[in-house]
Amino acid sequence: MFSVQQEGYVAILALHRPPANALASSVLKELSERLDALKEDEQVRVIVLHGEGRFFSAGADIKEFTAIETSEQAAELARAGQQIMEKVEQFPKPIIAAIHGAALGGGLELAMSCHLRIVAENAKLGLPELQLGIIPGFAGTQRLLRHVGMAKALEMMWTSEPITGTEAVQWGLANKAVPEEQLLDTAKQLAQKIAQKSPISVQAVLKLVNEARTKTFHECVEKEAQLFGQVFVTEDAKEGISAFIEKRTPQFQGK
Repeated sequence: MFSVQQEGYVAILALHRPPANALASSVLKELSERLDALKEDEQVRVIVLHGEGRFFSAGADIKEFTAIETSEQAAELARAGQQIMEKVEQFPKPIIAAIHGAALGGGLELAMSCHLRIVAENAKLGLPELQLGIIPGFAGTQRLLRHVGMAKALEMMWTSEPITGTEAVQWGLANKAVPEEQLLDTAKQLAQKIAQKSPISVQAVLKLVNEARTKTFHECVEKEAQLFGQVFVTEDAKEGISAFIEKRTPQFQGK
């Protein structure tokens, strides 16, 4: 279902599950396993996640819903999905979602768990679960709120109407919208820019930003000071400062 192609320090993680790249339990399990492997791969500094075919992901596998008979089973399905989304969000290396076609329901919940989002201008992003008489269950209510604010989050969920990629940028849900034919190249270019930085610094910033969700401002700035000290004495820091003084491009080794 997933394939990995490496370009320099960037791994392109592609989902291929025709026709809609639905996020069945088996898909989420394999995603978790792929992330475990990429986490340990020192040659991977940034990941671009995209869907092959017509969609990024049109959502959960609705066929799996028919096997659920109790509220406890439904809650466990939601918790399992939430754990995977949290794993994506807390992943120590940047993950960029490249979104085309549709990112709906669980597909959008997965995209929102990624650290950055590049979208095709004509992509459709939405949480249409209320059309099924249910609600988002993979932490979609909470992440959408964080990205677009209460009023727009409620509008998207209550109406079940998707927004375009262009609107997603305007709403704060995506970083950049481009023509679909430029999507993957744009995401790769962004990933390469990040990969050129010291992976130690990149991961430290990601850690601090993630911790800001659950810790106080003063706790986070103290953690920032600690990490600043740890990063400052690395070989990468010495290389970066020397390269700046010598007016050359730094070569970071992640040490």
